[in-house]
Amino acid sequence: MIGDMTELQRFTLSDEASGLAAVFVPAAGMIGVSLADGGAELLGQRRGLEAYLSSGKTMGIPLLHPWANRLSAHDYTVSGETVVLSDGAAGVHLDGNGLPMHGLLAARPDWRVRSATSGELVAEFDFGACAELLASFPFPHRLTLAIALAGRRLRIRTTLTATSSKPVPVSFGFHPYLRIPGTAREEWRVELPPRRRLELDGSGIPTGAGNLEPAEAFTLGERLFDDGYDGIAVGSVFAVSSGGRRIEVSFDEGYPCAQIFAPAGEEVICFEPMTAPTDALRSGDRLRFASLGEPYRAEFSITVG
Repeated sequence: MIGDMTELQRFTLSDEASGLAAVFVPAAGMIGVSLADGGAELLGQRRGLEAYLSSGKTMGIPLLHPWANRLSAHDYTVSGETVVLSDGAAGVHLDGNGLPMHGLLAARPDWRVRSATSGELVAEFDFGACAELLASFPFPHRLTLAIALAGRRLRIRTTLTATSSKPVPVSFGFHPYLRIPGTAREEWRVELPPRRRLELDGSGIPTGAGNLEPAEAFTLGERLFDDGYDGIAVGSVFAVSSGGRRIEVSFDEGYPCAQIFAPAGEEVICFEPMTAPTDALRSGDRLRFASLGEPYRAEFSITVG
């Protein structure tokens, strides 16, 4: 982890005409730390960047890789290869139940910026060059993030490219913490697309069962969410609005699953794009692979109205 935040270079994307600006920090795991509309912050800051650097406590828009959400145990088997996540292994963080949470890349400094303009930032992470990470996910690959801002839309495109003959299981996601400044959480209007709600056990792990749910819109009020979904169609839009402002998260490509998180006591709601359901590395449920010469591409976007 990086201890001195003053050394972290921040890259700002902005559209002067629209008044929208986004800030990302490559040396802190390519996390998005701000999305501001005319100076009004739309991302939940929670404990801040310092807590993300020191202990992996999420905020803003973090990348969750190579698994999103949690695993149901400290080992998994993929393509006949069994991996054990050792105590204290690099990048491993645990949830309140002691389960591995949010992958291995929280606040990793190894990202390399390939290009940066006022409208687009492109950075790469060579996972295969990190021996300490390969011990927990032995599938060499490269991640490329292309982040663009134009008008009122922030687009985040991820490309996972295998760098060896071993196919790479794809189970990553993002965790955008959204907020509507100047309005009470209880007043937020939430819109959800058609989806299948996954039945979860007491640790938040899918049981395999689920129920189809139609598109719906409702006032958030006192409702809480920490729920998993699949059956998300390409182009599906999740939205939250209040006080004349609307934020949409569109699952544009490669994200058939989602998590919705709206906890008690926090003015945030998260529509999390996921390439596979929680625990897919263990269950194999809808787990896909990136093979040599066949990258996996996924894209989501955040539009501010």
